Parts: sequence; structure tokens; C-alpha cells
Amino acid sequence: MATVMSQVEDAFDEPEALSSPTPDGYRPSADEPFMNPRQQAYFRHKLLAWKEAIRREAQGTLSQLQVDSLREADLNDRASSEADWSLELRTRDRQRKLIAKIDAALRRIEEGEYGYCEVTGEPISLGRLEARPIATMTVEAQERHERAEKVSRDD
Repeated sequence: MATVMSQVEDAFDEPEALSSPTPDGYRPSADEPFMNPRQQAYFRHKLLAWKEAIRREAQGTLSQLQVDSLREADLNDRASSEADWSLELRTRDRQRKLIAKIDAALRRIEEGEYGYCEVTGEPISLGRLEARPIATMTVEAQERHERAEKVSRDD
């Protein structure tokens, strides 16, 4: 079960392969036209690799669920195992939602809208897209959105 918990802790970290440049060593830079075909291909590759890594993790979880049983005789051991699996399954549900966001980002690439803020229409910084390839807003627009969301929750 310890391996499952370590997988859960790392579940939302971007896989190592995603933080490295493409096989040809390319990384987008501010010195080139924003969202040119090469940048689009770079982010498409990054998103597809991230999606595949999530799918592999989910398959590993499914395999683990089929192999492991929750038939521990001790009630405390069983409760601990059930809590671990509950956490793992919630993580997988969050990743399922993340795949939907990745798919939406891939659609935006195809439609030529990727990399532009859905609120202001301004380019999202390459650094933000590197860190969060599914970003749909600039940092400033995201902050405004979160402040407005907080105010509406407080009402």
C-alpha cells in the first residue's frame, strides 16, 4: 500500500518527460512569433504526453485494485486500506477531470485559440503555459477571477 500512497502524493506532479524539451531540444522562446506552428506543436506534444502519463497511472491503479484485496482480518488494517483506496480513487477522479481540460486545450490548439486568454484575448505568458499547459487565462485575469469568486462566496 506504501507504493499506492507514494503514487498519490506524486499524482498531480507533471511527469519528468513533460518538463524537458522535445526530442529535437526545442523550447518556445519570447524571441519568436507567439503561437507559431512550432510552439503549437511543442504544446500539443506536451499535452499529449501528459494525458498519456495520466492514462498509464490510471491503468496501474486499476491493475492494483484487481490484485489487492481488502480482506485484512484486523479492522484497523482494513480501515487503513479502505482510506488509502478512497484517496487513490478521488485522485483518479480529479485526473479524469484533468484529462477533459487537456482535451479542451488540444481543441484550442486546433482552433488557433490556444495560448490566448479567454477573458482578455491577450497572450498567456510562455512561462505560465510551460508550468500549466491547460491555462486559459493570463495570471492577471486569473487573479481577478479568483478575487471575484471569493467575494461572491463571502456574500
